[in-house]
Amino acid sequence: MKELTLIGHAERVGFPDLGIASIPAKIDTGADASSIWATATADEHGHLSVVFLGPDSPLYDGQVHTFPKSSYSKSRVSNSFGHWEVRYKLKLKIRVNGRIINSSFTLADRSTKLYPILLGRSLLRNKFLVDVSKGIRLAPEKTTRKRKLQKVTNIMSEVQ
Repeated sequence: MKELTLIGHAERVGFPDLGIASIPAKIDTGADASSIWATATADEHGHLSVVFLGPDSPLYDGQVHTFPKSSYSKSRVSNSFGHWEVRYKLKLKIRVNGRIINSSFTLADRSTKLYPILLGRSLLRNKFLVDVSKGIRLAPEKTTRKRKLQKVTNIMSEVQ
């Protein structure tokens, strides 16, 4: 049996094939699937076009990535509120704590989430041991993100 790699509640991960070297990811042992923030998807002529992240992310480059039919599918996913939705599921290479792993990610709108990436059990199983007292600290990012979300909430409250 391979030795498990210790990770914390949040880690900086990379997607070598997407040109993303370091991006914060939430480790979620309650979620089965992993997900990545995607702002635009189009399934045309047997290829999936995707723009990762969004304009609010400092890593957003607006680049369109295209994937062949063999590397994606559709999946029915239940969110934390118990609602079902159909999402694209894409096979991607990810670097977590020095390990390169091929795994599946659902494409989701994570624009209101602090972490643009969520790592679920299917990726973690038999590879990682999670210690919630460890991991990266996102204090500056959390503060900035909370302020932005609070502004949006205040504007929405005023409109109603």
